Amino acid sequence: NITVIFINNAVYGMTGGQMAPTTLRGMKTSTTPYGRDHTLEGHPIRMSEILAMLDGVSYVERVAVNSPVNIRKAKKAIAKSFQMQVEGRGFSMVEILSPCPTNWKMSSIQAWKWVDEEMTKVFPLGVFKDVTEKKDAD
Repeated sequence: NITVIFINNAVYGMTGGQMAPTTLRGMKTSTTPYGRDHTLEGHPIRMSEILAMLDGVSYVERVAVNSPVNIRKAKKAIAKSFQMQVEGRGFSMVEILSPCPTNWKMSSIQAWKWVDEEMTKVFPLGVFKDVTEKKDAD
C-alpha cells in the first residue's frame, strides 16, 4: 500500500530544465533546444494511463494546480489517494500537472494558461482508476 504524488511539469525542473519523459512534443528544454522530436526522443509517457491498467492499483487520478478550482480538486484527489492507502486497498497515485515558469521561460500567468491549453491536451485531467466500489484492488 503505497501512495505516489507525481508532480508533472514536463521537465526536470530541479536540475536545469532538461527533457523529461513527460516533455511535450516540440517543447524546448535545455537538452532539446529545437524542441522534443518524437522521432528521436519518443512520445511523452502517460503514467496515469499506464498505471491504471495494472493489477493491484486502486486509484489513479490526474489533476492540475493552475487555478483555485483545480487546486481544490487536487486536494480532494490527494486525500482520497491517502485514504486508499490507509484502507489497504493497494497502490494509488495522483499525477499533478504543475507549471514551471522558470524553465518554461514564461510568466506565472502564461504558465498557468499553458497547463490548461497545452498540457491537458496530452495529459487530460480525470480519474483513470477507482476501485472504491470493490472490496479489494484487483
